[in-house]
Amino acid sequence: MKPYLEHVSPDDDASWATLNRRLDDGIPFQWHHHPEFELTLTLNSKGQRFIGDHIGRYDDGDLVLIGPYLPHTWHSLDRADCSAPHTALVMWFLPEWAERLTANTELRSVAAMLNRAATGLHFSPETASTARPLIQTLFTQPAVDRFLSLVRVLTVLAQDRAATPLSATAPELAPAATDRGRIDRVLSHIHDHFAEPLTVPQLADIAALSPSGLHRTFLRHTRQTVSQYLIRLRIGRACALLSSTSQPIGQIAGLVGYDSLANFNRQFKALKGTTPSQYRAAFA
Repeated sequence: MKPYLEHVSPDDDASWATLNRRLDDGIPFQWHHHPEFELTLTLNSKGQRFIGDHIGRYDDGDLVLIGPYLPHTWHSLDRADCSAPHTALVMWFLPEWAERLTANTELRSVAAMLNRAATGLHFSPETASTARPLIQTLFTQPAVDRFLSLVRVLTVLAQDRAATPLSATAPELAPAATDRGRIDRVLSHIHDHFAEPLTVPQLADIAALSPSGLHRTFLRHTRQTVSQYLIRLRIGRACALLSSTSQPIGQIAGLVGYDSLANFNRQFKALKGTTPSQYRAAFA
């Protein structure tokens, strides 16, 4: 996918960048990418994460490493403590910065982890729990200590044998601007109205393309059809509702855009390899 290109500036006193993002109204869907690696710890928030072609559920303490130009966003649905903001502690560093750092033999395991991050890495709850206080402390430190703490965090993460890849495909590392605005408009509309009836001609009008032109452009940018993307989005939202609410499955099917419960069950099992009720039971 070719989302909008985010420009990241290093901190004034550092060679890499940080952001302590705190949002009372929730984390909005902002599909973007950038040339930097990104390490994000999400706190007091739960919802859906979108990384490359991955759509999954996240909760408090979610820790993810994203490679350069891998499109991503988070979209919050709820928070544990309503009196506190959704928080994302974000660290960015360029590949060239990482190459210089990992040229040292002692950090060979970090280099291997960064290579795996091309498609995104989700760290195990155990490793995320270990890294959490280190990252929180990092954001309170002066520049030199902050740098040393980041190196320490990366070495801890590199030992996580249970870290799982997220996207099935790696991004193109030389993204072009062509058609990006058209696809961004279509994706924004899909994410705002995914539970409503959506047609290719309707989306083609939004993109100012013919239906066949939208099909080719969407497939080239997302590596999936509009229908496939919409199914993944609806089922991803259903997963979040199944795991975090007690709403009846039939009601959830309607909330995410399915008029037919049988069709919902069929598409859910095809995508997740399990039924909605079995999926919910895993969170009981």
